[in-house]
Amino acid sequence: MGRIAVTGATGQLGSRVAALLAERGVPQRLCVRDPARAPRTEGAEVVAADYADTAGFRDALAGISTLFLVSGHEGPERMDLHRSAVRAAAEAGVDRVVYTSFLGAAPLATFTFAREHAETERLIRESGLRLTALRNTLYADVAPHFVGSDGVLRGPSADGRLAWVARQDVARLAVECLLDDGHADQVYDVTGPEAIDLHETAALLSEVSGRKITYHAETLEEARASRAGAQDWEIDGWVGSYAAIATGEVAVTSHTVEHVTGRRPWTFAEFLAAEPEAWAHLK
Repeated sequence: MGRIAVTGATGQLGSRVAALLAERGVPQRLCVRDPARAPRTEGAEVVAADYADTAGFRDALAGISTLFLVSGHEGPERMDLHRSAVRAAAEAGVDRVVYTSFLGAAPLATFTFAREHAETERLIRESGLRLTALRNTLYADVAPHFVGSDGVLRGPSADGRLAWVARQDVARLAVECLLDDGHADQVYDVTGPEAIDLHETAALLSEVSGRKITYHAETLEEARASRAGAQDWEIDGWVGSYAAIATGEVAVTSHTVEHVTGRRPWTFAEFLAAEPEAWAHLK
């Protein structure tokens, strides 16, 4: 196998993927906006590349067959960045893209950013690139950061459930997909092994932190009011992510991680026990 290009290597997921590929002795090219921030990964080339610069990103992908494409930061310009990145990959002659999508990605998804992921998946396929879509549910790593300073986890999720997935488990899955061409042209739902509601989520966070943490099921009106002051696209995204839990769009529990990697992903409780730094700020 030739060199694999990894984007987002300065971030939480991309850095994990780069580290796991290095452990396997896989040659990599880390495509990052700021090379000075790139992880020191054995066997990896580091090149400056920005999704916004189509020509520059195309040049960074020269000779690359397989690309790990981490979705761009959420924002009004995100789809423009994705269009540029996909165009660059196609022009560079990339064959296969492993893309970090979202569970339930669809044009009419409740979660606005899931609509963008559906559009990006379409762009990749229509550009002639072979797509492996990792439709990840919400990351277990970010759940502790949803808790307010008052110890309340609030959102319009009613009693909906979701199977939080750890970034480390997503990274393990991504590596297997990058290394095996048999995962081309596949769409994978990626979740943890058990679905819990936000009351259970809050209780588990309380247990590990020693602090009383509760869940308040907001109405949609309350949710928008409690986030007033942010930009409209941010509010739509934040509220939509919780509302997608309420509708059941992210209630899926898949076996993808275990089936592909041979090892079951962490439950939310197991994640909290394994990575205490994720919730240390709650103490």
